[in-house]
Amino acid sequence: MAFCTHQVTRGLSSSAVRNVIIKHITIIGGGQMGAGIAQVAATTGHSVTLVDTSEDILKKSLQGIEGSLKRVVKKKFADKPEAGVELIKNVMQNVSISSDANSAVKNTDFVLEAIVENLKVKQDLFGRLDKVAPAHTIFASNTSSLPITDIASSTNRLDRFGGLHFFNPVPMMKLVEVIGTSATSKETFDSLLNFSKALGKTPVSCKDTPGFIVNRLLVPYMMEAIRLHERGHGSKEDIDIAMKLGAGYPMGPFELLDYVGLDTAKFIMDGWSAMDPGNPLFGQSELLNKLVAEGKYGKKTGEGFYKYK
Repeated sequence: MAFCTHQVTRGLSSSAVRNVIIKHITIIGGGQMGAGIAQVAATTGHSVTLVDTSEDILKKSLQGIEGSLKRVVKKKFADKPEAGVELIKNVMQNVSISSDANSAVKNTDFVLEAIVENLKVKQDLFGRLDKVAPAHTIFASNTSSLPITDIASSTNRLDRFGGLHFFNPVPMMKLVEVIGTSATSKETFDSLLNFSKALGKTPVSCKDTPGFIVNRLLVPYMMEAIRLHERGHGSKEDIDIAMKLGAGYPMGPFELLDYVGLDTAKFIMDGWSAMDPGNPLFGQSELLNKLVAEGKYGKKTGEGFYKYK
């Protein structure tokens, strides 16, 4: 936050401020999140370029999108299978792939990053793309935990930089968190809100604070469940049952932690703790640290707080 004045000056001095209508988007990262965003954008008529480091990854991304669409049309067009086939064809025609990020952003309205949660990697990416993308192009990160201001600091378009945090699985989850920094222009923020609505999502406006809204409430809740268990005040099974039946949550906190990934939860808490070491909500958990050190990350590794076959 110490760079705030310098960053605002940089951003405004290079501004090409206007309300951009996003028609062509470039998504960096062909993983589950990036592919999900690409699917939704293509389904709503946007032209999408999906970028990753290799053709093999991108082919798997396209296969994943097509497979997801087939599941959708199987339900939606049960009585009209030919209409479902046509929909898949039209959506897939809206998606192109590239392993050259620099070329992919030269004629785009919007660059959205959905890569590894590593600040330096994201800064390096945007710093490089900033030099080749058009002046009007809006940049955004899909990060769930890193400060947008810090990611944007590697660019000269601070007024055209924001956050757009989707939730997994993207085609199913209706919410999008739209994050503005102190330097994000109103025009940029409005463009991000309108784009989210054009995708059929419900956007909520967020400040650039740790975890935005959802994770800022959800992660400390999950961590307090672990601490409750560590204190011997409830078994993980009883805590999960209590929150499902008593609060109406679809999953208990330990089930949710295993689904999200214990390594992911620890990564988020470590980052927040470093930013605000005196905040008791961001304190460490010996049990969580132990499980992560043992490689027990949850469902993806077959064991976390629970064991999975």
